[in-house]
Amino acid sequence: MTDWALAAGGGDREAAERFVRATYDDVRRFVAYLSADVPGADDLAQETYLRALGGLARFAGRSCARTWLLSIARRVVIDRHRTAAARPRTADTADWQSAVERTQPRHLPGFEESVAVLDALRRLEPARRQAFVLTQLLGASYEEAAAAAGCPIGTVRSRVARARRELAGQWRTDHPVGGGRAAGPAADR
Repeated sequence: MTDWALAAGGGDREAAERFVRATYDDVRRFVAYLSADVPGADDLAQETYLRALGGLARFAGRSCARTWLLSIARRVVIDRHRTAAARPRTADTADWQSAVERTQPRHLPGFEESVAVLDALRRLEPARRQAFVLTQLLGASYEEAAAAAGCPIGTVRSRVARARRELAGQWRTDHPVGGGRAAGPAADR
């Protein structure tokens, strides 16, 4: 992958196409989870590639191209949040929640579980969500995740461990075992 990025930086269009094809799914999943905006993930991924392809000539290969690309994706999501926070939101319907629910696909396999996972991830602190998504969902190494997040490896390990604990706690609270109480240590045996 890094070889394709370096070749693309030198003007090789075929290498650029291979690089995009090899990394697109990871970038799309990453921005979807990081932004909690699955419908907007394609736009965020496209913005990531616009920035990345524009900067390939400056990519020196000091890190893995995937790590470099995911750090760009992270900045794209941050920029999108900043832009959205600066703009007021308007709705042209009084019942916006029903309108949103009608646009969501309902009869896909695993839909309910996907919604539950996205909701749980959305509740995580953003830095923990990013570390968890990179390492646990996208399969990045802790070193790659640290480079993408711009922090030490130990910080990524800590964030992932805390995210796991929080997600497990959320699951126990949202899906109690035995008569409406949250599952405790005895329920885990």
